Amino acid sequence: MAEQDIPDEYLDGYARILADVSATGRRLTRDELDSRRVLGERAAEAGYGLRALVGAHLAATRAHWPGTASADSVLAATAQAVDAFAEGYERAQRLAVRQEEAARREFIDDLLYGRSDLGLLAERAERFGLRLSYAHAVAVAQGASAYDDGDAVPREVERALIGRFGDRSILLTTKDGRLVCVAPGDQDEVLAFFAKQAYAATDGGQIAIGRPQPGPGGVVQSYEEALNALDLAERLELGAPVLRAADLLVYPVLTRDRQAMADLVLNALGPLQQGRGGAQPLIDTLSAYFDSGCVGAEAARRLALSPRAFTYRLERIHKLTGADPADPVHRYTLQTAVIGARLLDWPAKQF
Repeated sequence: MAEQDIPDEYLDGYARILADVSATGRRLTRDELDSRRVLGERAAEAGYGLRALVGAHLAATRAHWPGTASADSVLAATAQAVDAFAEGYERAQRLAVRQEEAARREFIDDLLYGRSDLGLLAERAERFGLRLSYAHAVAVAQGASAYDDGDAVPREVERALIGRFGDRSILLTTKDGRLVCVAPGDQDEVLAFFAKQAYAATDGGQIAIGRPQPGPGGVVQSYEEALNALDLAERLELGAPVLRAADLLVYPVLTRDRQAMADLVLNALGPLQQGRGGAQPLIDTLSAYFDSGCVGAEAARRLALSPRAFTYRLERIHKLTGADPADPVHRYTLQTAVIGARLLDWPAKQF
């Protein structure tokens, strides 16, 4: 903004203060400094640039230079006045930033928890570059540490996203110590890139991607799917760096009827509690067996057992449960029961 565009109201009283202070050599009084700060705040709130405002003060200094005053006294008075003006300006800017951050955080909380009227939420979303009338998908990344918006990791990931995609209606934030990325549902490449960058920035963290969901409530649905995927990964010990909720739909189906799953676990695996050391070592044996594609040698290696010791365990399971892990029909029941035991945290939690 050019100097002539700065209204005189933001220089109100400056010429008088300049003449009086320069003539006497005194410093500006507290009231005079406060008046400069107030004008600086008002100028910032009005949207004027600080560079143009400083230029306007220098132009006013030349125009109202006291003829009998020394250069040192005039420049000292100018420096004090401009410094106080800039202090007020910066104070207003910091307040505006804090208010903007608070508004953004409130919006993100409402967006991810679905606590606001969906119509109003959609209106607020446009301010942050989201059009909630379209489908959106959410990816959530968690690492060994908790992250806040101002931390180095979120900034690093955000720079990478902006550098690659620019402005594509992408929202990157943090929530409960995790990184969260919201992107249009038809731009899977954005979330895939986010997952790659987040994995590197978090030193091998885990990322879950929810399915695209339509409408203003779609973001919270996709976000919850991503969180559930991370929870499943922890309980089932899924070590994949990137999890897609679409690939894990079988697990919510299995746990939809919790009582039925609990009955299956107790019926199929309950007899294992009679084994030496309880049920858990034998459940771990079944888990390793199924996770290795029912290859006994590989399962034994994962458990640090000899093939003979591993075979003995399978025989023990067969004897206690009456189900043979090597039999395809029995295998399905046992594997489903093992998954249910993990999901229900059995036998650590009895039911």
